[in-house]
Amino acid sequence: MFRSRFPDQFLLVGFVAGLLAAIPCWADSQARIVRLSDARGDVQIDRSTGQGFEKAFPNLPITQGAKIRTGDSGMAELEFEDGSTLRLTPNTAITLPELSLRDSGGKASMVHLEEGMAYINFFGAVNDEFDVTFARERLALKRTTHVRIALGDADAVVAVFKGEVEVVTPTGPVEVAKGHSANFDLGDDKHRVANDVEADPFDSWDKQQSQYQQQYSDNSYSNYSPYAYGTSDLNYYGGFFSLPGYGMLWQPYFVGAGWDPWMNGAWAFSPGLGYGWVSAYPWGWTPYHYGSWNYVPLYGWVWQPGGAWMGANASPTFLNPPTGFAAPRAPSIPGRRVILVDRGPRPTQNGNKVAIVSNSAGLGVPRGSVRGLGQLSQQVEQRGFVTTKVHSSSVESSGWWHGGSGTHTAAGGWHGSSVSSPHASAGHVSGGGGHH
Repeated sequence: MFRSRFPDQFLLVGFVAGLLAAIPCWADSQARIVRLSDARGDVQIDRSTGQGFEKAFPNLPITQGAKIRTGDSGMAELEFEDGSTLRLTPNTAITLPELSLRDSGGKASMVHLEEGMAYINFFGAVNDEFDVTFARERLALKRTTHVRIALGDADAVVAVFKGEVEVVTPTGPVEVAKGHSANFDLGDDKHRVANDVEADPFDSWDKQQSQYQQQYSDNSYSNYSPYAYGTSDLNYYGGFFSLPGYGMLWQPYFVGAGWDPWMNGAWAFSPGLGYGWVSAYPWGWTPYHYGSWNYVPLYGWVWQPGGAWMGANASPTFLNPPTGFAAPRAPSIPGRRVILVDRGPRPTQNGNKVAIVSNSAGLGVPRGSVRGLGQLSQQVEQRGFVTTKVHSSSVESSGWWHGGSGTHTAAGGWHGSSVSSPHASAGHVSGGGGHH
């Protein structure tokens, strides 16, 4: 597919005004959603569906009251609207008592750390509030801050990598500056501040993820999304281009004839909202909550920004579908469950090598782990596949090809959930497409 080599700001001329006029819309309760942007190994979530803890997977919308826990091999990342992140190491448990929108427009977030260790990278957007509580202590973050909180049975350690924090304790506030750490004795409410930060083995993972976000973030994201979260993945796993008559469009790498945006994912039930589509693709957040998918002859399916933001029960939005396309439909099956749709090709990984095939659309490629995806995509278009080295040593994300939120059946479904059917379909497509 033609891809412009000009900087994004030149591609946006004539298109920006309409997009900036788009206003995000929320439910009457002004409820917010945050993104489960990464889930590796054993990660579970209680979404208040009545099913208790279930296996978590990337791109699940997280709402107020959700509980998340990681097992011995589990790591997870939550991404907030402004791009702020919360990262959980193994054997960590959190709850989200508050995800609300103030009358002023500011966002209020509260995270309660029940056990384990978490990294918070707060970007400090104007009027936003971000509180973190553990035991009887509380951090109220209002400025750009990067901290690590480790909670043990008898003590807790707050380490500050960037900015400064105030920890409110039963005996008064404790100031912790950049490059310092504070140890809190949870038994007698005593504390000690050290003028250094002791390294932890998971610091490298946190740093790696932060560098990925910084490298692929785009300060001009407001030209194609009301919010920052998910935009770094768009820049890594695909590319923007301008097409006469359409304006600015985006398409993932590694797609061609026969691919459609609903080949891999799930229908997930949210209390009070019903079923919403959750994409399995690592970039599958923004294009499924904003704008629409458009089928363009010779190009295939492309994402076109614009319109209003959709919440937790996002439904497929598309234009100009090709002949023979079966529109994705939410399940009519009763019950609060997760229903798998698994029609696309699966990646294969052997050691530090991964085989990327046509129409995989980035599925199975860990964030930032493979260099030059654009060039590799061209090779896949010519040959149908490419084998390349994975440069990241971290555990890969929980994938739909590993069973998603349950165990695969022979028909591609999960034990305990309904197999994909015409009533829970994600459509199909015929015709050409892909990058040219």
